[in-house]
Amino acid sequence: MASVATNYISVGGNRHPGAADWDVQSGVLAYGADNNVALWEPLESSQRGVYALLVGHTDKVSVVRFYTCPSTGTRFIITGSVDRTIRVWQQDPKDSHNYRHACTLEGHTGSVNAIAVADGTDIIASGAADGTVRIWRINAQDELKSELLGTITMKPRFFPLTLALRSLGNVNGGPLVLAVAGTMTAIQIFVAESSTDKPVFSRRAILTGHEAWVRSLSFTQDKQNDPNDLLLASASQDKYIRLWRLRRGEANIAAPIDEADPLLGGMEPTLSNKAHGFEADGAKYSVTFEALLFGNEDWIYTATWNPVPTKSQLLSVSADNTVTIWEQDPVSGVWMSAERMGEISVQKGSTTATGSAGGFWIGLWSPSGKQVVSLGRTGSWRVWQHDSEADIWEQHFGISGHVRSVNGVQWEPSGGYLLSTSADQTTRLHAKWLRNDRQSWHEFARPQIHGYDLNCVDTLGPLQFVSGAEEKLLRVFNEPKQTAELLEKLTGFKQTAKDELPDTAEIPVLGLSNKAQGDENVIEDEEENAGKTPAPIASLVGDKPPLEDQLSRYTLWPEHEKLYGHGYEISAVAVSHDRRLIATACKATSLDHAVIRLYDTSDWHEIKPPLTAHSLTIYDLSFSDDDKYLLSVGRDRQWAVFARSDEDPTLFYNYTSNPKGHSRMILGAAWAPTTTDRIFATAGRDKSVKIWQKTEDTFTCKTTVPLTSAVSAIAFLPTACQNSFILAAGEDSGALSIYCISIDTLEAQLVVNVDWEIAPSRAITQLSWRPVSATEANTKTRFELAVASEDTSVRIYTVSDILS
Repeated sequence: MASVATNYISVGGNRHPGAADWDVQSGVLAYGADNNVALWEPLESSQRGVYALLVGHTDKVSVVRFYTCPSTGTRFIITGSVDRTIRVWQQDPKDSHNYRHACTLEGHTGSVNAIAVADGTDIIASGAADGTVRIWRINAQDELKSELLGTITMKPRFFPLTLALRSLGNVNGGPLVLAVAGTMTAIQIFVAESSTDKPVFSRRAILTGHEAWVRSLSFTQDKQNDPNDLLLASASQDKYIRLWRLRRGEANIAAPIDEADPLLGGMEPTLSNKAHGFEADGAKYSVTFEALLFGNEDWIYTATWNPVPTKSQLLSVSADNTVTIWEQDPVSGVWMSAERMGEISVQKGSTTATGSAGGFWIGLWSPSGKQVVSLGRTGSWRVWQHDSEADIWEQHFGISGHVRSVNGVQWEPSGGYLLSTSADQTTRLHAKWLRNDRQSWHEFARPQIHGYDLNCVDTLGPLQFVSGAEEKLLRVFNEPKQTAELLEKLTGFKQTAKDELPDTAEIPVLGLSNKAQGDENVIEDEEENAGKTPAPIASLVGDKPPLEDQLSRYTLWPEHEKLYGHGYEISAVAVSHDRRLIATACKATSLDHAVIRLYDTSDWHEIKPPLTAHSLTIYDLSFSDDDKYLLSVGRDRQWAVFARSDEDPTLFYNYTSNPKGHSRMILGAAWAPTTTDRIFATAGRDKSVKIWQKTEDTFTCKTTVPLTSAVSAIAFLPTACQNSFILAAGEDSGALSIYCISIDTLEAQLVVNVDWEIAPSRAITQLSWRPVSATEANTKTRFELAVASEDTSVRIYTVSDILS
């Protein structure tokens, strides 16, 4: 029986400050990845990256929290989403690193933005864009029970963006205190008496001082000064962090502020030592302003306390590209920046206030407090580790992935690496890192960082690729020498013409084209550039794949050529197997634009006239194995086959077409790996895959395979296997299935349906089998299939025992 296992998942994190949490017990980090929840162990020795995606939400995941049931010790992940629901995922008793969906909490009428958990209690708070905070009880004593205990309506009306929940007592006992903040400048403090079975929260204090929205709240015990006190950190878009002290008893009022003090630097209106008093469980409590932490130059998204009980350290991340660790000076008591990491001053002039989604969005401590991770604007996670001997923080290996729909995947012709391209305007190169007794997949280069959404990609051999975007033209890129050396050293993939390769590339200011470093076209004004030294080419060829800042700066591929001709955004591209021709199509609503343009790779000129047959957008193009035929399918429900001229191999003519190939638009096309019997497959919105065979001067439908939803992508294994073709079909729903098609009868037999728990959760946009030779195909029992999906993931599956 055939089986499918996930070999690699590459997926970026959601840009939401609450969309990740690091479990203190298991070391698992869970983060929102589009509408899924990704699971990753940053400190695992094998460095396998994301090992599972939890599927269930129907829209972007905006908040993730780990929770332990106090009565049973059962671990849960609680997630909130733009789909207005909260989902509870229970730890698998057989595998502590995996989770299964347990229940869904419904009631919010807006996007769920914040969830808070109080350690040692079974109370959960959730805040949403409906202007309410809901209080839930989740208990797994006998069976999992969840109930809504109450709803707090925000007055004055605002949207809660962050919550912090904690017991006021020393040992997880006493009244519960809930801090709420969001789309206003004040922080509201709610308290619930511990004497009641169902806590009822009432507002007891309003903390003012911030001058913009508050994005993060975090409680901790004051470990250095008074463990009976709580410290609340609030991070805001006003670029400041404020610390507040919650104390049992009357407040110790500090000396009045001297408004003439020059050290205040004009900030005196924002500072206040007013004490907010309240009673709970018959005891008096007070909240006072403790400290103002400043030094950031842009919005601060998260502030979290070190989980180690003996350390009073605060981690903050900001849109100014910095990760900061704050500590209190033991002598003066002043809070100061002890360590700053990140990319200082890289994004100058591009601030969050002007609409840029820059900098870092999430910062988290490891369970030991010796590592921190941060999620950046590119969806990539960076890891820093503290070297206690040298007392410095060093950047270590993280993970990366696309943050918008992945629109194309394509293997290098020998299977040495995988290219993926996405609507997040990047093209990425993935390869398998081989070392000693381990192997794992990673992103090794980011060949293209663009200003337009990218729609399609294909390889022109091991050293070149072509991609099409929403800019009406295609671009051809050459592999730089450093990438070739890096791949050879770490993956074993060798290039023959390495000495002839260009150096690394850079993106010039106000430019879209990647230029080779040192290219004379980059320096246009000699006087302006006089005295400037060119940027040094950093060496990438280390013993590990590149870090995120290296990927975005030093792994670009120089642009070789632009291909013009289309009038609208590019919809499809295909390269012939002999690498001599590029066929392309663009979005079209008329006959004039619904054409296929061919380009000759020897001199990059367009071969005219373009090929005509369709009346609307062409969605897919495919060359036959011997390049004698070109197949096109489109929105007008027809397929067309063009034949190559025997006299002039650059010319094609319209061989045959079928205006009613499917009853709805056709989205996928693929030739079977045979040159004797001409066979191809088409896939359509009518929920079917059709197998066509050449009979005389046309092609006849021999088999129709019904599926459950619109079929958005198909791919044949590049070689026949034991008198059979292997076909993978991906659907609009994310479902993925594999079929065995008899060469003799063309009858299709289902081999395996990929389990929905490991399949993509949105439409599959492209499928690509890793190339294998004919001899390998008949001896191998495992094949690799790359899948691109609108759920922002790139996946590689290992399919075993297909023909057993």
